[in-house]
Amino acid sequence: MKASRKVQQILSNYEGEAPGVKGKLCQMLMHGRLKGTGKMIILPVDQGFEHGPARTYGPNAAAYDPHYHYQLAIDAGLNAYAAPLGMLEAGADTYAGQMPTILKMNSANSLMSSTAGKDQAVTASVDDALRLGCSAIGFTIYPGSDRQLDMFEEIVELRREAAAVGIPTVIWSYPRGEAISKEGETAIDVAAYAAQIAALIGAHIIKIKLSTDHLEVPEAKKVFEEQKIDISTQAARVKECMRSSFNGRRIVVFSGGAKKGEDSIYDDARAIRDGGGNGSIIGRNSFQREHSEALAMFDKLVAIYKGNE
Repeated sequence: MKASRKVQQILSNYEGEAPGVKGKLCQMLMHGRLKGTGKMIILPVDQGFEHGPARTYGPNAAAYDPHYHYQLAIDAGLNAYAAPLGMLEAGADTYAGQMPTILKMNSANSLMSSTAGKDQAVTASVDDALRLGCSAIGFTIYPGSDRQLDMFEEIVELRREAAAVGIPTVIWSYPRGEAISKEGETAIDVAAYAAQIAALIGAHIIKIKLSTDHLEVPEAKKVFEEQKIDISTQAARVKECMRSSFNGRRIVVFSGGAKKGEDSIYDDARAIRDGGGNGSIIGRNSFQREHSEALAMFDKLVAIYKGNE
């Protein structure tokens, strides 16, 4: 496998990292139909833990089978497949070496009370990632939660342990909790802040949500308005999040969210591309569709990220 010049340029931004970490990043960037472009599409399937099986797989019964998701990622030519420990173990032998995998190392669930505080339990280890041959570990943090500092300390330690054995870290940075409003979870100032936090605690790949033009924090709103920072379009907001991710020196992928119409998915991808983002991490919008429909959707997303749509 020869890394493209674009991938070599991306890897050069990760100064001071172990060769193993860069090698795993290269493996994902050079895999699938977007290999060498610097763009990525990742399939995440952790929603069964978060929302329960019926809400997650009910719209497409075939998706109850863990093998379905491995095969979907392979058939679609994606860069990587991310899931919790049990999901990866359930297909690890059958699909060994066929698709880069990301071990999602913490999870929450929807049966917790509203007073429990926004937090996730660590449900896997770096040893599990090594045993399963994973290309990265994944971890969610909740900027805005009263439990966020504990989450930061957990992933900093896990990231150190993973990097020591040549495994990079993907951080899901999802603002939510007691310190911000529901509208503020996707506000552009909060989204950019979440990306910056993930970069500062060592994320090699950052996963955030697409943002709205709402400004949540009064002090940040003042600066956005004084400096006339453009947040008028989705592409402009993606650009601002990339700027907040070490001026584009970190790989940033944007989540697809709940299932929605295909036109919205394609518009999001064009905005990510035009704003300089690295791609999509898209779960329910793919595996909740019938297999052939999902593949057709991925075909168009690949074409968009290649600049052909």
